[in-house]
Amino acid sequence: MFNQNRKEKLIIIDFGSQVTKLIARRIREIGVFSEVLTTNEIKKLKNFSNIGGIILSGGPSTVTKKKYIDIPKKIFSKGIPILGICYGLQLIVKTFGGKVETKKKRREFGRAILFKKQNSNLTKDFYENSKQLVWMSHQDAVIKLPKGFKKIASTNESKLTIIENTKKKIFGVQFHPEVTHTKAGKKIFENFVYSVCKFKKQLKAKSELKRLISEIKSKVKKDKVICALSGGVDSSVVALLINKAIRKNLICIMVDTGLMRKNEFKYTYNIFKKKYKLNVKLINASNIYFKQLKSVNDPEKKRKIIGKLFIRIFEKEAKKYKNIKYLAQGTLYPDIIESKSATGSKSSKIKSHHNVGGLPKKMKLKLIEPLKDFFKDEVRTIGKSLGLVNSIRKKHPFPGPGLAIRIIGNVTLQKVKILQEADYIFINELYKHNLYHKIWQAYAGLLPIKTVGVMGDSRTYEYTCLLRAVISQDGMTADYFNFSKDFLSKISNKIVNGVPGINRVVYDITSKPPSTIELE
Repeated sequence: MFNQNRKEKLIIIDFGSQVTKLIARRIREIGVFSEVLTTNEIKKLKNFSNIGGIILSGGPSTVTKKKYIDIPKKIFSKGIPILGICYGLQLIVKTFGGKVETKKKRREFGRAILFKKQNSNLTKDFYENSKQLVWMSHQDAVIKLPKGFKKIASTNESKLTIIENTKKKIFGVQFHPEVTHTKAGKKIFENFVYSVCKFKKQLKAKSELKRLISEIKSKVKKDKVICALSGGVDSSVVALLINKAIRKNLICIMVDTGLMRKNEFKYTYNIFKKKYKLNVKLINASNIYFKQLKSVNDPEKKRKIIGKLFIRIFEKEAKKYKNIKYLAQGTLYPDIIESKSATGSKSSKIKSHHNVGGLPKKMKLKLIEPLKDFFKDEVRTIGKSLGLVNSIRKKHPFPGPGLAIRIIGNVTLQKVKILQEADYIFINELYKHNLYHKIWQAYAGLLPIKTVGVMGDSRTYEYTCLLRAVISQDGMTADYFNFSKDFLSKISNKIVNGVPGINRVVYDITSKPPSTIELE
């Protein structure tokens, strides 16, 4: 959380890496504001006076081809400290006359041991006994250093893994310090930000809250705002934040899509209506959603349908009030980054976001997104300052399209009801066993297959329920939670016996990557 009127910020140039937003998050974690720009945006940037450092991200491109993703050469001559990561390192080497080569036989993907060769401000307190575990993901490697650069560290496969030119204040690392698989990767960023760039720690919570409220007041004035309140962390914080700013001119709309968890809407409605005294209106649109989703199997189509319908409902509702100009949403910075990289860089688009990629191109309402510069953990902190109850503030992430993307294939009312019951049992058991807050995200999913079972003396032919629970620091990488055998047996027994329509339970033990956390 940072005051964006600051004199200095750190810029991350995105070359299409799937983990670029992790770099931004790491910089934020250590107390400095960071902003991600695409290569197109950096080419249009004219004023560099408030930029105190630049990080060049990784990406799928290669500098070994005639045409590759580049940035204006003037950026390297402005005296701004630069750190290149993976592709960013290779681009630096190419720009200054070194040589990069594609390895055809021995590539580096996964864990590697980095060995110290020389001291550097970038690697101070980074090593353990002159070596460290790092995470590699490349097949191009630096084989010749440019003039003025020196080798700082290497692995067995990459002889030039960390390089630097202290005179130009330019550094490069072949590995990814932003991912948790790199041990002490945070130290690389701390050294770059504070020892090289000379940043000072910037402002946090209380001043940030005042700024956000002031900006909302200034933008909205006497107009009315409709807030899309789902009961998740993000929309809840947005609702309380805007309520602080404009009070009676805020109208919170809760749309029952029929795709939420069991009893969630009723609970959330009571919290915001009775505890926080907000103006909340409920709209039951479940029939419309089920009709629109009928026979739709493709996950991207589901997301688009839900996103467009979401906006149309609010536009229709806005006509019932005077001076409604704004629709408030809980869009976060990772949504913005991924949406930008899908259009402004060469990254592979994994899936569209409900708050960003799913919106219609033409809307009658103007969007107001006060959290669009923040990460999830920062939003939770803002929520705490606003007095948001822990049952909502500490809630696991929940997808905008809801249970629709946890049901593989077409969505029906019957399937949703089956899944709601299974999910209800699973989440309640996590709370009972004090496991909920040890897990980043957990849910039940419904697979599009039926299997034969036996209950009593009768044959059943019912759905398979998939359980997923992951541990993570940021949602970009994740590993499955290691439940005890007794716990899994208990959950399986409760779901099969308590949910008609399910006769088999499986537990997902894949990590991210290669899978995503959600099923679709």
